[in-house]
Amino acid sequence: MIAPEAARARRRLAFALTLASVVLAVAGVMVGSEGWRPGALADPGLRDVLWNIRAPRTVGAWLVGALLGLAGALAQGLFRNPLADPYLLGSSSGAGLGVVLVLAAGATQGRAIESLAEDALARLGLVGAAFVGALIGVALTLALARGARQSTGLLLAGVVVGVVLGALADLVTMASPEALRGKQVFMLGTTGFLGWGACGTLAIALAITLPAAWRFSRALDALTLGEDSARSLGLPLGPVRALLVVLLALATGAAVAQAGLIAFVGLVAPHLVRRRLQAPHGTTLVASTAAGGVLLLASDVLSRGLWAPQELPVGVLTAALGGSFLLWLMHARRTS
Repeated sequence: MIAPEAARARRRLAFALTLASVVLAVAGVMVGSEGWRPGALADPGLRDVLWNIRAPRTVGAWLVGALLGLAGALAQGLFRNPLADPYLLGSSSGAGLGVVLVLAAGATQGRAIESLAEDALARLGLVGAAFVGALIGVALTLALARGARQSTGLLLAGVVVGVVLGALADLVTMASPEALRGKQVFMLGTTGFLGWGACGTLAIALAITLPAAWRFSRALDALTLGEDSARSLGLPLGPVRALLVVLLALATGAAVAQAGLIAFVGLVAPHLVRRRLQAPHGTTLVASTAAGGVLLLASDVLSRGLWAPQELPVGVLTAALGGSFLLWLMHARRTS
């Protein structure tokens, strides 16, 4: 039975996240290379631009943020560490290596990274390489940790795999300098290449991972009591942890493959949710998903509108805002 105050807190948070998503979606359609244009929605001359460029970018930014928010909540619950983020298991380094290998191999025929949005085949090659690389990074982490039995072993293995794959990507970049430009864009994170096809892929990934994560959220609740207590409750820790790692990898891989490395969204979104309500992991996972979507969409709108016609990399903006939030949070805890 949910206490009345807790139920009201959940309804308030749900209303705030829904309202913010709607307001930011409208703002995302109104802002473009020329800056803020409140009358853009009523301009028939911009109909194609609104529908084919701004609308999918806005929807895609929310979906990428939602997947990162979900992955961050899974990581923090799985490792029982509030500083855990979606990139701990080597997915980011694996995705980066996959992108660098494709660029170095000449999959884009020497084109600039900006032309990938116009070349569907080349774009698909980069997205596929990033996704496969992310899954390979997580698979190597699981192999090095000999499964998902221990959280500490997984974390250490993820650090090792991330360092090794990152070093390999640097070596490939040194051997093929033309891949450096594409790697930089990928590492900074961008929503500029998101189209309706990417939105469909992201929506499918979210439709798979969120219900499955919610279904096994009780396992995360049990893990908060400690591994011994969870075993005493009959929870098969190995298989359940492995399944949660797979869901974490799928959510992170899908987001990274479409938008590159976007920092702090998966780390900050669960923190914001937990500051507003104390709830089981099922509620936290859903709320963190919505909060991640709001955070990245807000950052994307700001990145397009703050310095128009120049556009800031959205990953740089999320890093600045997320890092500032965490510094403020650390200061608030020290002074409290």
